[in-house]
Amino acid sequence: MAGVRQETGTARTDREIVVARSIDAPRELVFEAFTEVRHLSRWWGPDGFTTTTRSFEFRVGGAWDFVMHGPDGTDYSEWITWTEIAPPERITLLHGESRDDPNTFESFLTFEYDGTATRIEMRTVFPTKAQRDEAVEKYHAVEAGLQTLGNLAAFVTGLSGREVDD
Repeated sequence: MAGVRQETGTARTDREIVVARSIDAPRELVFEAFTEVRHLSRWWGPDGFTTTTRSFEFRVGGAWDFVMHGPDGTDYSEWITWTEIAPPERITLLHGESRDDPNTFESFLTFEYDGTATRIEMRTVFPTKAQRDEAVEKYHAVEAGLQTLGNLAAFVTGLSGREVDD
């Protein structure tokens, strides 16, 4: 796709992963793709993954309980709680396998105007460097993050020009 910019950003600490992408869609639409479960479940995750939502409440303190289904048939229980929501600029969340997961990590998503496009940055901070390194080496977190943003871009670009309430 012409004009697509995917990038890894500069981590502030050795516990971070930063990925970003410019998406040819309005910021409000890109933000909405994160706020509505009917959208999230259609694009969330790396290439080849699908998502089944168990429960979803998008509000500070609300949670998204879901299962990611890998292309090899492996199911991954996931849980997210929203800690900050500032439409359409910022979302902060905690992400783990369950509400009580001791290895929960924090993600900061920013949505910035980039001309007529939107630049989204996902900054993920792990409790320790070792957990960050495991996510990179074992789960290919950088590539998975870039693929997830690519799936978001394809989904949102498909929504542009159509009714968002599909």
